[in-house]
Amino acid sequence: MPHLITIENSGERFTGADSMSVLAAMEQARCRGIPVGCRNGGCGACKVRVTSGRYRTGKMSRAVVSVADEATGCVLACKTYPESDLGVEALGRVLQPAGPRPGASFSFVIPRSEKEA
Repeated sequence: MPHLITIENSGERFTGADSMSVLAAMEQARCRGIPVGCRNGGCGACKVRVTSGRYRTGKMSRAVVSVADEATGCVLACKTYPESDLGVEALGRVLQPAGPRPGASFSFVIPRSEKEA
């Protein structure tokens, strides 16, 4: 049964079956809101906080997700399977659309001849 998954940081929404991890469903939908690492529960790149919904998890490295983290909804998207619609917040670096950063500016001069160099 497909469930709606929302990445709150990016606003991306996609569906995923309860047999597919949140990360796999995101990749299948060609979304990019959650960073991708090893895809095996060991590196912690895809760490998210579940903000709404029911889910189950597979084995995750305790070096990246402690028991206390998990109790507050922090899990690895590669080892998290939706059992209802889910809302998640990416805790790692979220990819943003390309463009200038607010307040960023720069300038440079291109010499027209060797005399100006």
